Amino acid sequence: MPSSLSARDVVERLTINHVGHLGDGVAIASGETLYVPYTLAGETVEVAPAVGQHPDRRRLLKVERASRERIAPICQHFGTCGGCAVQHWETERYRSWKRNLVIETLAQAKIACEVHPLIDAHGRGRRRMTLHARLGTHDVLKVGYAAASSHDIVPIDRCPILDPALDGALDAAWAIAEPLKPTGKPLDIQFTATDGGLDVDVRGSGRLAASMIATLSRVAEQHRLARLTRHGELVLLRNPPVITIGTAHVTLPPGSFLQATVAGEEALAALVSGHCKGASRIADLFCGVGPFALRLAAQSRVSAFDNDADSVAALQKAAGTTPRLKPVKAETRDLFRRPLVMQELREFDAVVFDPPRQGAQAQAQQLAASKVGVIVAVSCNVATFARDARILIEGGYGIEGVSVVDQFRYSPHVELVARFAK
Repeated sequence: MPSSLSARDVVERLTINHVGHLGDGVAIASGETLYVPYTLAGETVEVAPAVGQHPDRRRLLKVERASRERIAPICQHFGTCGGCAVQHWETERYRSWKRNLVIETLAQAKIACEVHPLIDAHGRGRRRMTLHARLGTHDVLKVGYAAASSHDIVPIDRCPILDPALDGALDAAWAIAEPLKPTGKPLDIQFTATDGGLDVDVRGSGRLAASMIATLSRVAEQHRLARLTRHGELVLLRNPPVITIGTAHVTLPPGSFLQATVAGEEALAALVSGHCKGASRIADLFCGVGPFALRLAAQSRVSAFDNDADSVAALQKAAGTTPRLKPVKAETRDLFRRPLVMQELREFDAVVFDPPRQGAQAQAQQLAASKVGVIVAVSCNVATFARDARILIEGGYGIEGVSVVDQFRYSPHVELVARFAK
């Protein structure tokens, strides 16, 4: 994990004050705040400038005095691969830090509420991954993850945070990349574990000649991929890439959004369903392929909205073929440009909204002015959640506590769920 020293390095000795919001150790030296990845509070470390990065960044050379909270990382690529930030931290301290990220951000936004204990939703591991492939020096192919703070590719032979259902993805990625011979910009090869097998979408290849489509079709057959697409265009379909949501079976559109882990989706859905208990008509905003809508429809009528037409179509088809669900109406709509307005919101007892990282400011403003009894906010970004929550609170809603779901183990990313009521 610590980097080797070169002749041009200027060595500094720092004491780490605390772990910051991105998982880096934070040191104060001569009045300057410096960031050192892979370090912990109280440690004394030797560092050097991180060439090509922001001047406040430092590269770890050596841990002179280690924290008692330091543990051995579970992955040999930790510190080189850019995927994980805090594998080196003792579990309970890591969990406390992650919950405190939420507490501190809400306090800064002057939002007073209970933040419940962290829910571990790693489960079997992440069910999707994106590998990068590029021909490097001497036309040597590299397939792996992006390096930490770099566009370099770190070839990997295993990734211990993945769901075992992704076994075989690395071999398949090599087999896909080899005939494409990517130079310059790397290929992005996205894998999703589905009930039908691995669903793969390749991006960055450019248009494929007929001969290359035939070659990749053979690769898909050899590696028993459920589906292979290029920028969403079908190359080969062996099995429908289906996932199970509640009692429904959803055929995924290529590259569609999913929660990172099965356990994460189930934990979020359980919280959402509990907060909506008793509502007869529910709006599910930014619905995706229906992780909430298809479960809520077991008890309530649901109107679902999202700007991704393919996801909306997949949700509607699944709802229509699943017995014993209440009516589900799914509509394609850009909620950033056309949020549901007060008049439309009148017909709902509860509204669920789960926007992308940028949050849903325009929609929150309409919700704040509405008379909807219950609003359930789901978020993957604490800062934009706090902004949207403040809008609801200023509109007269009370916040009834925040649940923190950890499906991105070893990273600073969290999922939040909160119930608001008037």
